[in-house]
Amino acid sequence: MATIKLYIKNMVCDRCKRVVAEELSNLGYTVLQVSLGEAEIATTGKEADLEEIRTVMRDNGFELLDDRKTKLIEQVKLAIIELVHQGEEAELQVNTSDYIAGKLGLDYNYLSNLFSSFEGITIEKYLILQRIERVKELLVYNELSLKEIAYKLGYSSVAHLSNQFKKVTGLTPSHFKQVKTEKRKTIDKVQE
Repeated sequence: MATIKLYIKNMVCDRCKRVVAEELSNLGYTVLQVSLGEAEIATTGKEADLEEIRTVMRDNGFELLDDRKTKLIEQVKLAIIELVHQGEEAELQVNTSDYIAGKLGLDYNYLSNLFSSFEGITIEKYLILQRIERVKELLVYNELSLKEIAYKLGYSSVAHLSNQFKKVTGLTPSHFKQVKTEKRKTIDKVQE
């Protein structure tokens, strides 16, 4: 039994993982594991048809990645998304460069240069954009105070969060909370 690891762009949530697992099963593959951005399948007696998989993934809003550098970029994005949207407060206090380098097992400077050259923004800017999207989400839910949100997302103070929020959105968090007219983006579309 051979196994194949697939790298899939835009697979950024639990619902995405379920869709990918279902679609791969529907194609007749034994799904061994699905995590953010990755799926591992067994090919018992059936040769993997990557074009068939690519088409099904595309039909569901995903993209099958082939190139090593593109896979690394996607892994950096997924590490940041995991950290910001699913991480614990303690993880957000960790140095981001150490977190990403440790998660991918590669030199941060290499990853940073690669990311910037492919995406046109720095990893730090991408992290800020993801954090601001998470702040928007928490503001819309209206369950936490701004102070609690700042702590939860690893900001040094409410003022730091407010300044960064206004710089990115043009609104203060309290004004955003009042008007709620600026739509939130899906986390895979944050830099667009």
